[in-house]
Amino acid sequence: MRDPPEAVARAHFRSGNPPALTLYTNVRIQTGKGAHTSLVIDGPERVVFNPAGTWHHPKAPRIDDVHFGFTQPMEAWFIDYHARETYYVRQQKVEVPMETAAQALKLAEATGPVMASFCTLRTTKILVQLPGFQDFPVTFFPDVASEAFATHPGVVTQTFYDDSPDDRSDIGGIGGYGYIGQGTRVVPGAGG
Repeated sequence: MRDPPEAVARAHFRSGNPPALTLYTNVRIQTGKGAHTSLVIDGPERVVFNPAGTWHHPKAPRIDDVHFGFTQPMEAWFIDYHARETYYVRQQKVEVPMETAAQALKLAEATGPVMASFCTLRTTKILVQLPGFQDFPVTFFPDVASEAFATHPGVVTQTFYDDSPDDRSDIGGIGGYGYIGQGTRVVPGAGG
């Protein structure tokens, strides 16, 4: 899906934070296995590469699987959308040079639309091309990607739990992104 270019142009957002990559892994509580992978790129601008994902918001317009305007409140909405009674969310963040974040953004934008079940493969194909990640495994498996990311020096991990219902009826609909972590419990470390 591609939103109108003017919507994307209005949404560009630069956080002013140190450049970073943040790997998100949605983990099925019943099995403890990863089910989805996404990547927040915070560099020349802040976006989320959410390949084959279901999350969307009109204030985060997208070109294919890159969502623009990914502010911190938008990220809180993104986390709460994914953390629910059947899934928890693992967040792994590492600071990188601006050049690395810029390259990640360029690669994400060049990926195009991603087919279902290819989220981790497409994310790891981006990571393996970045300086410092050349040995990263290219894999279909979210757990393999998460375990590899955890070994990168400087990674900070948090885990988000929420007992909200699977139908997401608690997150306020499409406009409900304005709060920070409604009902979400944050745990430092790998979780699981």
